[in-house]
Amino acid sequence: MKIFLRAHVCSFVACSLAALSSVALAQQVVLPLWPHATPEPAQTTEPERDVTTDKDSFISGHRTARLTNVTKPTLSVYPPTGGKNTGAAALVFPGGGYVRLAWDGEGTDTCEWLNSVGMTCLLVKYRVPEKGRYPDNPADLEDAQQAMRLARAHASEWHIDPAHIGVVGFSAGANLAVLLSTHPDDQHVESTPASADIDTKVDARANFAIVAYPAYLTIEPEQTTLDPAYTPNRFTPPTFLIQAENDHTHIKNSLVYYRALMDANVPADMHLFSAGGHGFGIHPVGMPEEHWTILATIWLRSIGVLPPLAPPHHGPSGPSTGVPTSTPCPNPPPPASQPPQPGRPDNKTTSTQPDPNCW
Repeated sequence: MKIFLRAHVCSFVACSLAALSSVALAQQVVLPLWPHATPEPAQTTEPERDVTTDKDSFISGHRTARLTNVTKPTLSVYPPTGGKNTGAAALVFPGGGYVRLAWDGEGTDTCEWLNSVGMTCLLVKYRVPEKGRYPDNPADLEDAQQAMRLARAHASEWHIDPAHIGVVGFSAGANLAVLLSTHPDDQHVESTPASADIDTKVDARANFAIVAYPAYLTIEPEQTTLDPAYTPNRFTPPTFLIQAENDHTHIKNSLVYYRALMDANVPADMHLFSAGGHGFGIHPVGMPEEHWTILATIWLRSIGVLPPLAPPHHGPSGPSTGVPTSTPCPNPPPPASQPPQPGRPDNKTTSTQPDPNCW
């Protein structure tokens, strides 16, 4: 396990790649998580709406939609463009205190980053507002599990490798990412009106987790002990944690969870920055973690979710700069129906090996 304190490194080439890789989102499809009925009755009759005001802080350097009254949860699919699909994918859970969803700054912005490195983004609009959390209220875990089942059920159609599907979550969404990392086998939903929409043969486990400034993982008020509901176990995948030291309300959640991952021998990287506060999103302009996605991309390569960059080579004009110049990667062929390995990305179980010269 590795922990990085107050770290920020961004080479000219790496930062240039990050800037050049920004792409326009190409939404392919939006699926309802529960076509017939949600597992529990809606907790509001108000219409879904954006509650953002001019007093709300920026996320990722811009104003973001904050959606609430979500009673019909969905899964929005954003495939990578330009023919560089690596087959990897991630469910994305925006934060918002389980009251609203920071849809742009922690949602669609995340999709842009994932698409830029050849990953399919599966943006989850889970139910909010919700009263209570797991285990008292299983609604959000039900939505997360169902989103993962749908991702694997449609893996062939969406050109996704079912052994390389993870989760990315922020704040309350990071709490949900951790919850799915530890409870993919919760079967409560099978006794609800939504049971007809569930295929129990499809695994809901995540193959990796990216957890940004998580909330609600510890027992209040001391915040020194992990809530037993989030104890790492045999389902917990390799995990990447990012946190700002001056996020005084939630910093202990990351520290305590990292220690629990270490004690459970779960591979984990933690990146702790001196500033940034809470809710800085995917690209906090001018903050130490402004380019944290570069670190996350390197980590995804290190655990085999993304293929390695092509090694530098000498061409007619001299040594390579390290910037990929090869033909874009083709979409991988539809993966076989082989089930993913529990809790670990493993190239040996991947049905389609991507071109090592692609990124």
